[in-house]
Amino acid sequence: MPLLAAGNMTEPLADPFTEPGQGLRIDPPGEAAPPLATLVLAHGAGAPMDSHFMNRLTGHLVAQQILVVRFEFPYMQRRRQTGRRRPPDRQPLLLDTWRTVIRQVGQMPGAAVPLLIGGKSMGGRLATLVADEPGVEAVCCFGYPFFAGGRAKADSTRPDGPAVAADTRLGQLQTLAKPTLILQGTRDAFGKPGAVNALRFSGKVQLVWLEAGDHDFVPTRASGLDQDELMARAAAAVAGLVRDLRVS
Repeated sequence: MPLLAAGNMTEPLADPFTEPGQGLRIDPPGEAAPPLATLVLAHGAGAPMDSHFMNRLTGHLVAQQILVVRFEFPYMQRRRQTGRRRPPDRQPLLLDTWRTVIRQVGQMPGAAVPLLIGGKSMGGRLATLVADEPGVEAVCCFGYPFFAGGRAKADSTRPDGPAVAADTRLGQLQTLAKPTLILQGTRDAFGKPGAVNALRFSGKVQLVWLEAGDHDFVPTRASGLDQDELMARAAAAVAGLVRDLRVS
């Protein structure tokens, strides 16, 4: 599969509803700046791979000389074709899609190493569950869904506190063996500093807080910041991780 021009798509696989990993969108840096790494970026639960958030974030990552590959899970592919909103697929299919895309990108001529995987919210959470796939060197999560609505408050009243977790939202964060960068707004309803800092993490996990940002990295007006500034900071943090990987 040749390296495509920015924003183009690969040919879809035979059956977009049963074959995970169809249709990659590839955004490389300009020809004057060869990519320093490849990041496979998955969308969140409710918006597609070309949402405002995904497009703007991709632009900032490309500016850091990172080749960005986007894809959609099968339920989002159906939504694109039918126009009907639907809930995410069951987790086994979502994870199979991730694994298929990782293999596709690993075989893609022109893809740069190191290979990172990650995503927005649900896409990043799922990436932490396939971090051990061959070829993956690191994970980047943009707005991690640490807690579902009201979960952090409920957990804080338990005898074992919010630090104990056995599910796939939090449990794997204690055992990750690959470098993992979590970019999180300080106003993110799915995980604010007070609750998140009480959790236990693997030594490979690095948290970067984006001041005044919400789950979409939108800051308060009073902060004097804007979404692009926070996205630029997030992309710069990813570039720092890439530099560390390239010298290790």
